[in-house]
Amino acid sequence: MAKKYRIKTACPQCGCSGVNNLSHEEMMERYGDVPNVEMECGECLEQYQTDIKKACPEWDPECKLDE
Repeated sequence: MAKKYRIKTACPQCGCSGVNNLSHEEMMERYGDVPNVEMECGECLEQYQTDIKKACPEWDPECKLDE
């Protein structure tokens, strides 16, 4: 079974949280190796940027969560 990465964010405008579960291929396609990612709130439709290391620590090559 392929590893899934969880992206957890909170909208800075309304505070609603969002969670996405993506495979390695989906992560590369959507975000690649950029430090900040563009997100859109599903409730208020605010578009914002968040640090990928905070949103998905496992995606960071230096993260030790898998060990």
